[in-house]
Amino acid sequence: MSAPVIVLVEDDPGLRTLTSRALQADGFDVHPAGSAPEMWRVFESTAVDLVVLDVMLPGTSGIDLCRQIRQRSDVPIIFVSARNSETDRVVGLELGADDYLPKPFGARELVARVRAVLRRGGMERRHGASGEGKARFNDWTADFPRREVRSPTGAVVDLTGAEFDLLSSFLHHPQRVISRDRLMELARTRLGDSSDRSVDVLVSRLRRKLSTDGEQAPIVTVRGAGYMFNTAVQRF
Repeated sequence: MSAPVIVLVEDDPGLRTLTSRALQADGFDVHPAGSAPEMWRVFESTAVDLVVLDVMLPGTSGIDLCRQIRQRSDVPIIFVSARNSETDRVVGLELGADDYLPKPFGARELVARVRAVLRRGGMERRHGASGEGKARFNDWTADFPRREVRSPTGAVVDLTGAEFDLLSSFLHHPQRVISRDRLMELARTRLGDSSDRSVDVLVSRLRRKLSTDGEQAPIVTVRGAGYMFNTAVQRF
């Protein structure tokens, strides 16, 4: 099995070299990039499994790059940044990032987070191979192996990796109250601490995308307890 391909977008040469070495030492195929053009050249030449993206870059910022990537791909993105306020983390989540790691960070923590994000995709593939590949709710259909969701009209709904993982967690535990901590555990999501708004932001994004004219998404907030996917789910 080939090593996962990681694009490391970091404009600081020293930090880029150290981080690349740490990821390479753990078995990853790392393609370092110091700017947006360098990153896009990697995308054009190879299949990318994950992007580690610095927020503060010269020229095109990491924020803008994240938007551009999301227009083309649902490849997992881990933001790294010296800015570590709750607002900064929430903005990262709203843009579709899968994780947000504040600087300075240790190599071991970065490797652990990279593996956690990549593991989510591997778990979904194994789940699909077990024979339970789809789920249906309120005329919506989720395809786990393809990580795809279709609306009642048959249109494909654009979900980020973290949003699909959250929906998958709901679909496997329908009509049950799930705490925010448990949702993070089920979705293998490490988007800040469970005490901040990360799960709430993801739920809000998912609700918006699963709502149609006149019908709200079946995700209910249970005050003081968590969330519940309040509809029947058929898995097949």
